[in-house]
Amino acid sequence: MLDTALKSEIQDAYRRVVENLELTPRYGQRLMIAEIARTLGSIESDDDGKRTSDSHVCVLEAGTGTGKTLAYLIAALPIAKARGKRLIISTATVALQEQVLNHDLPSLANHSGLAFRYALAKGRGRYVCVARLDQALEGVEPNPTLSMFEQSLQSQSSDLGVIASDMAEAYGQGEWEGDRDNWPHAIDDAHWRRLTVDHRQCTGRRCGHFGACAFFRSRRELENADVIVANHDLVLADLALGGGAILPDPADCIFVFDEGHHLPDKALSHFAHRFAINGCLRWLKTLKSSLTDLNQGLAVQPTVARLLAGLPELIHTLEPALGDVFSIGHQLAGRANGLSDEETTHQSRFEKGQIPDALREQSEQLLTLFATLSRSLESISDVLRESLDPDKQTGLDRKQAETWLPLVALLHGRALDAHSLWQAFSDRDAANAPPSARWITLSQVAGEPEIEFSASPVSAAHTLAKHLWGRCHGAVVTSATLTALGRFERLQERAGLANRYRYQALPSPFDYTNAVLSVPKEATDPSDRNAHEKAIVDFVTQLADREAALVLFSSRAQLRGVEKALGESVRERVLAQDALPKRELIERHRAAVDSGKGSIIFGLASFAEGVDLPGDYLTHVVITRLPFAVPDDPVGATLAEWIESQGGNPFMRISVPDASIKLVQACGRLIRKESDKGTITLLDRRVITRRYGQALLDALPPFRREIAS
Repeated sequence: MLDTALKSEIQDAYRRVVENLELTPRYGQRLMIAEIARTLGSIESDDDGKRTSDSHVCVLEAGTGTGKTLAYLIAALPIAKARGKRLIISTATVALQEQVLNHDLPSLANHSGLAFRYALAKGRGRYVCVARLDQALEGVEPNPTLSMFEQSLQSQSSDLGVIASDMAEAYGQGEWEGDRDNWPHAIDDAHWRRLTVDHRQCTGRRCGHFGACAFFRSRRELENADVIVANHDLVLADLALGGGAILPDPADCIFVFDEGHHLPDKALSHFAHRFAINGCLRWLKTLKSSLTDLNQGLAVQPTVARLLAGLPELIHTLEPALGDVFSIGHQLAGRANGLSDEETTHQSRFEKGQIPDALREQSEQLLTLFATLSRSLESISDVLRESLDPDKQTGLDRKQAETWLPLVALLHGRALDAHSLWQAFSDRDAANAPPSARWITLSQVAGEPEIEFSASPVSAAHTLAKHLWGRCHGAVVTSATLTALGRFERLQERAGLANRYRYQALPSPFDYTNAVLSVPKEATDPSDRNAHEKAIVDFVTQLADREAALVLFSSRAQLRGVEKALGESVRERVLAQDALPKRELIERHRAAVDSGKGSIIFGLASFAEGVDLPGDYLTHVVITRLPFAVPDDPVGATLAEWIESQGGNPFMRISVPDASIKLVQACGRLIRKESDKGTITLLDRRVITRRYGQALLDALPPFRREIAS
């Protein structure tokens, strides 16, 4: 359990912050501090500091206004320091990351009495490569063949030299830390690709510019930090690399996942695989055309010479095999002759993730071929890296190694990606577990037909359970919306969180009776599209002239249809999501309210979360229909099929709980401060007429209700 000294340190820090910042202590915030301290403080470890207990994760739903950030920092930081662990704060959005880094941590350092150091963690690709910067200044391509390979991605304009010169001057004088996000001007993606490297291309300590490297300078800052601010994508990328590659080893970390409800979806996207046939044929052509130069430059090294000698036959076997899978893919997609003139893309999913035997045979052949290619390119890369080390005698000089390593490392990465996809297509799914989703997408790329094969797990639960929760020293998962229909089961199922972990929904500081939840007589069943659209038009037309409203739509087509059908006087007050960037739209809305005019925002799903319009900036939220997601994407559809095959009801198991979360988020746009008040109108009568409706209503905060029968 938490010892007395640590308990006092946490209590004293909280008291100081509350007094110094003149904050009002909140019951939910105190409960959150206590629950985190109880969970993390009770973690048992052996003499080496390795965790031996399994109750090391707490999952806390804490609504807007709880003061989550202050609570988890004050509770977790002293415990992490006392246990010799790093505290990793991971967010889903840049806005929250910036708030934690630029406001919450400095404020805590100034007012809590806690002594700690903190740093921001970013991936290697966010930092300039000093070696690449030097090459750009000299007008030298990293590799002439690499330039051919990436010519469709890279701008060949002379602007790069000017940008590189400005960057080199700023970096050399210490005015810029080499971080893309802190460069004062927008940088074209094509330019940036020529100024950075990935982890395979980076030569690390063997690089002549290692001492001046922006990425490794940032890594050294992380080594001295007690608190590291990251994001979900970076944490997952680090886990995919085995853990400890970018961030400290998970076993040496206590994680806090703020906006934790995003973690399962983020994890799914990290473990999906894609492979485009013609894209692969293009880089194989690049490799083939480079073989003469590669042999001239590198074949003096016996190992490299042997590996290069095997590549022509391997490529010769791969190219027709890819042609075969290109043809069978079109046949399986029902487009043997390619897309029709009316089509720009076509997607074809394999039911229950099961692929035909003919495609499986081709997948297994390609898996073997790409495994061989990956091993060859990896071995060549290893020799080239060793050749950069002055203490290693490989038979290659440093200049040749530096010249060819970027290309070989890049192609090695492409080969590994291909291997991962064909591994996913070759694997047979376990009998009693959800299958992987597998599908084909036909499209046109630069006027040429393309076919992309894709595979994805339908759940990230096993991966997160094994590589994150199973390895970390401790973790806190928090968000304003973690429960679905008032329970944590849906999150547990998606994120691989065990029943033995601690779960709590904390009380909100807000008085939700200041708001009214209305289902008016105008509400209709959206299955009658025309009647439903007319009901929305009629309701929006009746809004008061000075109303500050947010109208949430589930489809872009309906948003446009309603906007078009409105009278001119009402349409003048409407700010539609499609017409303006989000930030500008919010600014115009605020300006209209400040000037005493009404303003109505028409938004889609992205406006149901993360939009903060407190006080008079938002007094009415109109939800046009219940936010049911149609599981028509390959991953969702495959999972729904599997649930049905197990005798379950995917609508009740997936769609209704997920709609509950989204409905709570949408309603949460209205009450952002304790003094906020207003109305939430739901124009979907199914919440009254369908059996799941009451469960959705019961999961909402205790608004006053006005429901027309």
